Amino acid sequence: MCRFEFVGRGLLYWQRKNGPTERRNFPRMLHEILLSLSGQPSLLFRTQRKENSVAQDDFPLLSPPEKALLASVVHLSRLHAQLRKYASDISSASPSVICRSVSTAVIGTHLGEFQKKILEVERAILAEDSGYVGGYGIVPLSTIVGEFAPWTRRMEWLWTIIRFIQPERKNTEPLHGSTGAALIDHLRTEAQTGYLDIKDMALQLATTAETAWMKQLSMWLLYGNLPIYGKEDFFIQEDTEKENDEAQFSINVRLLPNFVTAQTAGSILFIGKSLNHIRAKRKTSIAGTSTAPVTLYREHIEQLAGLKSPISPSKLTTAVDSIRLSLSQSTLSKLLPLPKILEILTLLHNFLLLGRGEFAVALVAHADSRIEESRRRGPSATRPLGKPDVLTVKEGDVTAALAEAWAELFSLEKEEDPADEELELARDLLSLSISGRKSGRPMTPAQTPNLLSKISKVSFEDLLFPTPTTLTSHIRAPLDLFISSSDIVIYSKIHSYLLGIRRAQIRLGDLWKRTPLRRNYPTPWGPPRSNSIFGQAKLKARRDRDNARVRQMRHIWATGSACLFMLSEIGGFFQGDVVNESWQHLRQWIEGSSSSTASAPGSRPGTASSSKSQHSSKTVSPNQIPTRDFPESGQQTMGRHDPEALTVAHRRHLSSLVQSLFLTELPFTNTMRGLLTNIDRFVALVIRLETIQRNMDLETDEGVEDALVDYAQEERDVWEELRTTRNDVETGIKNLVGTLRDIDDSRSGEGKGPVELATNFGHMWPGSRHVDDSTSPGFSHYVPHKAAGVDRLLMKLDFGSLRSGFGHETNVGFAGML
Repeated sequence: MCRFEFVGRGLLYWQRKNGPTERRNFPRMLHEILLSLSGQPSLLFRTQRKENSVAQDDFPLLSPPEKALLASVVHLSRLHAQLRKYASDISSASPSVICRSVSTAVIGTHLGEFQKKILEVERAILAEDSGYVGGYGIVPLSTIVGEFAPWTRRMEWLWTIIRFIQPERKNTEPLHGSTGAALIDHLRTEAQTGYLDIKDMALQLATTAETAWMKQLSMWLLYGNLPIYGKEDFFIQEDTEKENDEAQFSINVRLLPNFVTAQTAGSILFIGKSLNHIRAKRKTSIAGTSTAPVTLYREHIEQLAGLKSPISPSKLTTAVDSIRLSLSQSTLSKLLPLPKILEILTLLHNFLLLGRGEFAVALVAHADSRIEESRRRGPSATRPLGKPDVLTVKEGDVTAALAEAWAELFSLEKEEDPADEELELARDLLSLSISGRKSGRPMTPAQTPNLLSKISKVSFEDLLFPTPTTLTSHIRAPLDLFISSSDIVIYSKIHSYLLGIRRAQIRLGDLWKRTPLRRNYPTPWGPPRSNSIFGQAKLKARRDRDNARVRQMRHIWATGSACLFMLSEIGGFFQGDVVNESWQHLRQWIEGSSSSTASAPGSRPGTASSSKSQHSSKTVSPNQIPTRDFPESGQQTMGRHDPEALTVAHRRHLSSLVQSLFLTELPFTNTMRGLLTNIDRFVALVIRLETIQRNMDLETDEGVEDALVDYAQEERDVWEELRTTRNDVETGIKNLVGTLRDIDDSRSGEGKGPVELATNFGHMWPGSRHVDDSTSPGFSHYVPHKAAGVDRLLMKLDFGSLRSGFGHETNVGFAGML
C-alpha cells in the first residue's frame, strides 16, 4: 500500500511499501489536488470557505510556505468551478446568441485546454517523468503549483468576461445581461493588452462573437428575415406598430457594434427592408408589384464570407455597398423606377409644400367657410368675437373642406386641357383629418435620434381649424421603401407651418376687399334731399362720422399693412428662396442634369399651369435619361439611380428644408405662433367692428333698431380690444425681427452655413453618410442646396421698415406705411 507524507521545503513524496506491482497507484494527496483543479468537489479543501486560504486546523502539519502554495491551488480550483457553472448558465439561458457562443467557447476551448493541462500533469506523474518526480519518488508541490501559475491570470480574465456578460446581482435588483454588441466591443478592447496569452484568448473569443453576429447579419442581408434565435439582440428591430399590416423595421443603436458605421447600418436596414417587402408582396401578389422571387446570388454570399475577424469597418461597408448595388440593379430598379419616385416627390412638393398656390387658397377659403357655418350653428354664435375660439369641429367638416377644395381645383381646368393626373393622384393619396392624441411619430423609443426630435414642439396644426388637423399622404407600396412614415410626418409639420403663414397673409389681404371699412358706403344723398336744411345737416353728420372712423382706422390699416408686408416677405423667402430652390436642386441631381437651363422659380407659390409646364419640361422616362449627361463612369451613373442613394438624398433635402425654414429654432417658432394667433384675433375684431358699424348705421339712418343689443357699447368694447390686439401685433413683429437677428448672429458665430447645418442634421438619419460618399462604390454624393441666408431676409425687412415702426430705432407707430 502507498503512503503519502509531507516533507518540509514544499516537498511531497509517496513511498512504496508492498511491491512494484502497486508502484503506479496514484498518491491520494496529489489526486485530490488535481481533482480540485478540475473543478470537482474535494475533501482536501473546505469548499464553503470564501477566502482563498487553507485553515490551520485543516492541515496542522503544513508549514506556512506550504499553506501559501496550496492557497493558490484553492483560488484556481474555485475559479474553474465558478467559470464552468456561470458559463453553463449563460449558454443555456442567455437571450443573446453571441453571449451564448462566447460562453460556450469559454467552456469548450479555454476550460478544455485547462483540463488537458491537468491530464498532462497527471500522466507525467504516473509515468514518473523526471520533470515532476524527483529522487525517491518525491513530487515537489512547488513544481505542481508552478505548472498552473500562468493559468491563474487567464482564469481571472475569463471570470471578468463572464461577469461582463452576466453581472452580479445586487440586492433585489433585476439582472440585466450584456448585449452581443457590447460584448464584441469589450472583447476588441481587451485584445489591446501587453499579455500575449490574454490577447490570443480575447481574439479567439472576439472571432467567435463576430462569427455569430455575421450569421445573424447574413439572414437579414440575404433573405430579409430577422434571425430566428436571438433576434432581440440584433440591431434591426421590428416595430410594434404596423402600417397596412406590413412589418416596419428600425435600428436600435444600443445593439449596434462600434465597427458598424452609421451609413453601413442604414444600407443594411434598406437591403433587408427591400427583401422583406418583396417577399411579403410576393405572398399577397398585389397587382402592379413585382412578384418575381428574389435570387440568392453567389456573389452576395462570397462578399459576406470574405469578411474575416476582426471585421474591418471599411471592408464591411464595401461588402454591404456591393450587395446593395447588385440588388438595386437586378430587383429594385424595376420595383422603384425613377419616374415613380419623381412623381411622388413632385406631389409632395406641390401640395404639402404649397408648390401649387391655388390649393392653399382653396383650402383656406373652404375651411373658413366651414368654420363660419359651425359658428352659426353652434352655441358660440352669441359669444363676443375676439374671445378665444371654443368651436368644436367635426371630422365631417374637415373632410368636406378638403373635398370642396378638390372640386374647386378641378373646376379651374378647361375642357381642352389634358387631364391633370397629378391632381387625380393627389386626391387619392392626400387626406385631411383631425389629429389624434397619440403621437404621429412611428419610431420606436430605441431608434436613433432623428429630425423629428429636433423640430420645435410649437404646433401650427390648429390654425386652419380650431381643432388640430393634419394633412397627410398615404404612401403606397413599394414607394414606402423610399419614403418612410417619419418623412410624411415632417412634411405635414412643414405644411401646417407654411399654411399658417399663408392663411394669415390671405386673411390680412382680404381686409382691403371690405369696401365699407375703406371709404364712404353707400354714396351720400344727392339733390333734392341734400339741398334741404335737414338733408345738409344729415349729410354733414355722416361726413363727420366717416371722417372720425377714418381717423380711428389709420393706425389699424398701418398695423395691417406692416404685418402684411412682414408675412409677404417671410412667406416669399420660405416659398421661393428655400422650398422651390431646394426642390429644383434636388430634381436636377436626381435627373442628372448638370446644366442650369431651367428658369429660376419665383418667390411666389406656383399655379397649376406653371406646375404643368415645369413637369412637362423636367419629367423624363427611364428610356429618355441620356447617358451623356453623366460625366461619371457607368457604375457611378447606376449609383445615381440607386434607391438608397435617392433615399439619403431626399432625407438630406428634408433636413435642409427644416433647418432653412427655422423650424428648429424654438424662439422663432414660438414668436411666429403667437403673432399668427394675434393676427387671427386682429382680423376677427376688424370684421366684427365692420358688422357693428353697419348695424349702427342702419339704426341711425334707417331706424332699424334691435332692442336686445347695445351696438354703441359693443363698438367701444371692440375698439378697446382692437387697440390691445394691435399693440400685441406690433410687439410680435418687433420680436420676430429680433429672433431673426438672433438666428443670424448664432449661425454666423458658429461659422456654419446652411449646407453644413443640413449635413449635420442628415447624420441623424439611419443611412446618412458621415464621410465622403464619393469613395463608396456606385454612390453619388448629394449636397443639399445652399439656401439664402437670414441676412438676405433681414435686408428686405429693414428696407421696408425704414418708414415703419417695427425697427429698433423708433416707436412712432405704423402710420408711415400708409
